[in-house]
Amino acid sequence: MTSVALESIIAIDGQRRLRRLGAACVVLLVCTLALFVTGFFDAQRFIEGAPAIQQLASEMVPPNFERWEHWVIPLRDTLAMSIAGTALTVLASLPLALVAAPNTAPNAVGGRIVRTILAAFRSVPEIILGILFVAAVGFGALPGVLALALHSTGMVAKFYAEAIEHVDPKPLEAAKAAGASRFQVITHAVLPQVLPQLADITIYRWEYHFRASAVMGIVGAGGIGFELMAALRLIKYDEVSAILLSILICVLVVDGIGSALRKHLK
Repeated sequence: MTSVALESIIAIDGQRRLRRLGAACVVLLVCTLALFVTGFFDAQRFIEGAPAIQQLASEMVPPNFERWEHWVIPLRDTLAMSIAGTALTVLASLPLALVAAPNTAPNAVGGRIVRTILAAFRSVPEIILGILFVAAVGFGALPGVLALALHSTGMVAKFYAEAIEHVDPKPLEAAKAAGASRFQVITHAVLPQVLPQLADITIYRWEYHFRASAVMGIVGAGGIGFELMAALRLIKYDEVSAILLSILICVLVVDGIGSALRKHLK
């Protein structure tokens, strides 16, 4: 290798490092500005809030588990909401992802329309959807399931579509050359490549759904969130801490099950 070529490589590497350093500085600056705008650097507010935090902490300890029997069914409903919401999400996300992914979309216009719809789903928080569905179908777990499924479809279908978009194109070309139909190409050349990724995305979303389901009860969508909100309204902070610990235990169990499923599917 000549000295000129070596100098050229060193110069290009130096430019890449400078670009990366510049990008890192921009990100750091933006994050610092965001912290400043939100008041994170206002030490006076933290000092003034310290006594209230200490008082709240003293009222939450020790946790009061006297009403634990009343939380069993709401926790069961929360788990059921997370599973049902995940099931509906998968059923809705897979066909939408196949239309949204460029390499499996029937046409570019249809794919763009579906991606716009998925972005609209993602833009509305679950809590807002929960309020709307409570107004539409009444109180209980059903509006929570619908809210979780609708919001998560926008996110999960996007991840599914990205996984499908990056599959190896050679099996698709071979299937098409052999005269396979569009459905056969998807079932024999696309899905076998992405099933592990889709399973990972689904399991992670189920874990997220359990945590989100605990909040849905606050708007009347059933689950343990209803008990949590009732304890907050009655200023029973010792019960609040007990409910939060119960939710934490359930979250750890769900996370453990999810990790076991991911290992089994590898």
